[in-house]
Amino acid sequence: MLGLIQRVKSASISIDKSIVSSIDKGLLLFLAVQKNDSNEQASKLLDKILNYRIFPDQDGRMNKSLMTIQADLLVVSQFTLAASTAKGLRPSFSSAAKPDEAKKTYDYFLSLCDHMYPKYKSGVFGADMQISLINDGPVTFMLET
Repeated sequence: MLGLIQRVKSASISIDKSIVSSIDKGLLLFLAVQKNDSNEQASKLLDKILNYRIFPDQDGRMNKSLMTIQADLLVVSQFTLAASTAKGLRPSFSSAAKPDEAKKTYDYFLSLCDHMYPKYKSGVFGADMQISLINDGPVTFMLET
């Protein structure tokens, strides 16, 4: 399971020119489900995202987590992160989970958010989404479990 997190001042998701989700200060998470990803991996990844210390403390050092500052989380399904790009000029998605498996794991991840961090919003799985954001930093990390 892969999660690309970006620290943002704000972010939103639009579908057909209508905003379906938006957040203020927090993290934008692009989530990719790979073959054989488990519920345990989803739980570990969410725990890491919530506790990853990438927000500044009073001295400007990355010492605070999303959980600590209680900022927003915006979750976007993004299977293209699972692409293999090592060979050729076209990405291979053979390591990505099949859509039905990925949706189950994505939905499980969101159910974990419901219990562990209800300050989240999400996109629509499989939809053609347009993401707008104001990056803060920029600060971007790839997390995996």
